Amino acid sequence: MSTTDAPKKPRETDDVPVPATLRKSLKNRHIQLIALGGAIGTGLFYGSSESIALAGPSILLAYLVGGLAIFAIVRALSEMSVEDPKAGAFSYYATRYWSKRAGFISGWNYWFNYILVSMVELSVVGSFVNYWFPAIPTWVSAAVFLVIICAANLLGVSKFGEFEFWFAIIKIVAVIAMIIGGLAVIIFVLPTASGARASFANWFTVGNGFFPNGLMGQNSDGSWTGLLMALVVVMFSFGGTELIGITAGETEDPKTTIPRATNDIIWRILVFYIGALGVIMAVVPWNTIDGKSSPFVQIFDSVGIHAAAGILNFVCLTAVMSVYNSGLYANSRMLYSLAKQGNAPAYLGKLNSRGVPVAGVLTSAAITAIAVVVVFVWPEFAFNYLMSIATIAGIINWTMITLTEMKFRKVVAAGGAPEDSELAGLSGQEALDAIHFKLPFAKVTPWVVLAFLALVVVLMCFSTSYRIAVIAGVIWLAILFAAYQLTQAKK
Repeated sequence: MSTTDAPKKPRETDDVPVPATLRKSLKNRHIQLIALGGAIGTGLFYGSSESIALAGPSILLAYLVGGLAIFAIVRALSEMSVEDPKAGAFSYYATRYWSKRAGFISGWNYWFNYILVSMVELSVVGSFVNYWFPAIPTWVSAAVFLVIICAANLLGVSKFGEFEFWFAIIKIVAVIAMIIGGLAVIIFVLPTASGARASFANWFTVGNGFFPNGLMGQNSDGSWTGLLMALVVVMFSFGGTELIGITAGETEDPKTTIPRATNDIIWRILVFYIGALGVIMAVVPWNTIDGKSSPFVQIFDSVGIHAAAGILNFVCLTAVMSVYNSGLYANSRMLYSLAKQGNAPAYLGKLNSRGVPVAGVLTSAAITAIAVVVVFVWPEFAFNYLMSIATIAGIINWTMITLTEMKFRKVVAAGGAPEDSELAGLSGQEALDAIHFKLPFAKVTPWVVLAFLALVVVLMCFSTSYRIAVIAGVIWLAILFAAYQLTQAKK
């Protein structure tokens, strides 16, 4: 039989039935937009008001410093993802290069974190829908969007990628439109709603200048403010950027796509956070941004687009859907990875013919639905305690990624690189030098990141709204350690 007559192996896509395996169907454009969309959410559109109130124009420095820290964390994750692209990312790497206990804690912490984040996003989706349709009960909106996103995830990873691609496009267009509109007001000296002249000089002349509250200070009511306190708010607005690592196991060409998407994170932060907020504070005096409406609404009003509230409502609705879409995807892959490690029930490790861990998708969706019911029935409990765990879980996740990268390098240097990696058979400095996508200054960077994250935790203790998260974090880690010991005892 000639080679032209030989039966062709079916291509692994979502639409061609092949033996159950994860499909490498995410293309470069998917990964680029997933990475970008992960860094832009309601935290930027609405949460930026809180950070601006704490630090004034110096919040731009907070976003720069926080952005560099997040960039280093994602670079550490991507170093491992390129050499060993696997579903479950940090949980798999923690198990493979650290210990089974570390994999258990990393995986379940991340899964529960996204359950809680998804819970909040679905619980507020009704408020955005009610902007246009006030008669629709909020629980109906939550249920409808949960079913829609769940169905999209069951269709296959390429469909998830398409959803995220278009969700991200909407957010990007909104931010760019705001930046262009604001620059037009500044360049052409157009009148603004506040009556103040739009100028970048406003950073230094409005409300006690660039550092109105200094590095850190205390208000008359006892609350703390300043640049350092703003770092806490800033860091949690970057949650979701680590999703790049989760996608590595289903990416067509991880060695090319992952490094490109990771390196682009830093300029995205510069443009979409520092650039956007810099323009906002040049057009709208920062001390008039009180959080009653989004800074984006205020700047669109200044440009004369009075339908800004409706536009931003639509953008935020898509942002909420994007977060839940990403959360459900990440959680299903995390449960799949945990099952493969023996850290979760075996049924969660099964795939259908389209390469989708259906049990992981449906289980995560069901638990999220229960969590949303908790929000509606006991909102104070949900937001005070459950969200405190979600807040500190992000710090735990970033810390474990950083520590795991250090363990990864030790294993690689000892000759324990993955068998299918180009590092296989190498050891010592030769193996470390052969790493395809190295973390810059790898001997120092992880320690700097860990020190920075420790600083953020200390700063959280000065804030009444974040202090409970630190306490919840200690309790949460104790629960995870105990759960691991319990599961091992049963085995």
